[in-house]
Amino acid sequence: MPETIVDRLRSSDGPTFSVEFFPPSDDAGVLQLIGTVDQLQGLQPDWVSVTYGATGASRYKTFSAVGAIRGQTAVSTMGHLTIAGQSAAEVVRAIQAYERLGVTHILALRGDPPSGGRFAPHPEGLRTATDLVRLVKSLGDFTVGVAAFPDGHPEGDLDLDARILLAKEQAGAEFAITQLFFDPAAYVSLVGRFRALGGTMPIIAGIMPVTVPSQIERFAGLSGSAMPADFEARLRAVADDKAAFRAVGIDLVTQLCRDVLDAGAPGLQFFTLNRSTATAEILGRLRAEA
Repeated sequence: MPETIVDRLRSSDGPTFSVEFFPPSDDAGVLQLIGTVDQLQGLQPDWVSVTYGATGASRYKTFSAVGAIRGQTAVSTMGHLTIAGQSAAEVVRAIQAYERLGVTHILALRGDPPSGGRFAPHPEGLRTATDLVRLVKSLGDFTVGVAAFPDGHPEGDLDLDARILLAKEQAGAEFAITQLFFDPAAYVSLVGRFRALGGTMPIIAGIMPVTVPSQIERFAGLSGSAMPADFEARLRAVADDKAAFRAVGIDLVTQLCRDVLDAGAPGLQFFTLNRSTATAEILGRLRAEA
């Protein structure tokens, strides 16, 4: 039986390393993605994952990207899946599409509505990510992961988030990947709350390399995460110098990785934005220190 992500997380070979891509919107993006996959393949990631489109056209691009990656590399590929804006029948067809592509790992997410605002279930769809976990597990021999929120979900609170994460595990989820965060204490607290409830599945730290000033607001706002004051201050101090900003950002995120690994994180998943250089630099430093 092929080794699963969970097998790798629970092995004694040290923390895992994985990368997330998004489906390109045009031919130029496809070429960039292929180049990034080629470059990162040399770093031997334990798996790669591809995000799921919010609309019908972009969902098709997800499957195309997954197929392209699987045709180019032997690395395990995980597909994301959301329920936002889809009927249950459409979700089932997406699961079947992944199965035809040979994908055996799915990251089950609720997803956000395409128009923003509060989530409203599709009238013929599933209501929660927990429901999606159950559905995926019922349709095949899939290993299912879910999202976790170190800084809390925008629509919930920290204790509720931990209870929801436990419900996902009880529904069949076998690992979690956090949204991006910048404070290692937030990750440690999340794991502590989850373990206190009896949760046992591994929680991978989701890491976003910070390389350009616009990321300070953009990505923190996207996930509801706030940068620690000293972290943000060091970045803002060099915001007018692109090279210096990038260097400081790489330093800070590398230290974040060290801190969560020292705290027991079983793995790191890098949100690459389909670029390889920053992830390669951070991973190179961490491996040199191991």
